[in-house]
Amino acid sequence: MKMYLISDNVDTLTGMRLAGVDGVVVHEREELRKELEEAMDDKSIGIILLTEKFGREFPDLLDEIKLERSFPLLIEIPDRHGTGRKKDFITSYVNEAIGLKL
Repeated sequence: MKMYLISDNVDTLTGMRLAGVDGVVVHEREELRKELEEAMDDKSIGIILLTEKFGREFPDLLDEIKLERSFPLLIEIPDRHGTGRKKDFITSYVNEAIGLKL
């Protein structure tokens, strides 16, 4: 199984290529949908990496795919600007998941 990156910028793609991960740069919703479908149809791809910007801009598209398909795994990664998440992201995520404040 291999990883495949769908990025919104060339810098992230370049860095991942240095680590041996192939990918593509897209900017529009329909480009993203097309690339996701092609990557999901490729049985050699086990993990699709997406820059966090896509999760912020097109959450409905990604949620739809995550609910309908269990394979390949979709993972959002920070780009060269760092993560767009709050510092207590993990704590708030756990709080929402279990319904208790830690």
